[in-house]
Amino acid sequence: MYDKLFPPKKIALANGKIVFQKRSRVPLIVLLLVVCTVVSARFTGFNFSLLVARIHEFFTIIRAMIPPDWASMPEIWPPLLDTIKMSLLGSLLGSLLALPVAVAASSNILQAKLLVVVSKTVLSLLRTLPTLVTALIATFVFGLGPMAGTVAIMLFTISYVGKLLYEQIENVDMGAFEAMESLGMTRIQAFRFAIIPQVLPGYISTSLYCFEGNVRYAAILGYVGAGGIGLLINEGLGWRDYSAVGMIIIVLILAVYLIERVSEHFRKKLI
Repeated sequence: MYDKLFPPKKIALANGKIVFQKRSRVPLIVLLLVVCTVVSARFTGFNFSLLVARIHEFFTIIRAMIPPDWASMPEIWPPLLDTIKMSLLGSLLGSLLALPVAVAASSNILQAKLLVVVSKTVLSLLRTLPTLVTALIATFVFGLGPMAGTVAIMLFTISYVGKLLYEQIENVDMGAFEAMESLGMTRIQAFRFAIIPQVLPGYISTSLYCFEGNVRYAAILGYVGAGGIGLLINEGLGWRDYSAVGMIIIVLILAVYLIERVSEHFRKKLI
């Protein structure tokens, strides 16, 4: 069927022979994407006309946030600092714990295949859990407040940094590692002097990038009682106090922007 719709192109060579150019898979891929898009739209009940008709409501809420409520600033700072502290502590602990987990998941470092499979499975399971779900579970274990949010961010950081780190470890040049082992060093010593210098810049860069994202994730953890500025956003939206929500969003955007600029400065130093 595909051959009839998209026949191969004939090319005549200088010696008189005719060869067939390899068929492009682009038309088939585009067709599959169109079919998947149509099926997904029908399955989810997506209505483009409704989207066009109701999109103005989004700007109605934005206009309600302007001007922001400057009088609410004193109430914003403590939750904002809680959000930043949750992100910083969770990112720091998660990045540190991700290192041994990544080593345990590296098949070129450990010979214990069962431990490697278990470590990779744990990292995969942690990545499949949304941060909000993890925070909700943490609130049942540790109670409401920043403690639950910090644990949720820490678990996400372990899964994210650990995944990228063990992939970096598995792709390093093992020549120096094997040479140090042949000189009588233990595997731990060889890993310290041969592998860590190769993956350290990427590890620190990934940890800083994860910290940037965690500040944004922590801002919504208040929806499940995990503390932070998300609790104020939830209350403001619940009471339709859009001017106060606008002030919170402005402060949050500025805080995230400053953190990203500082983080980007340090990441560039590592390149």
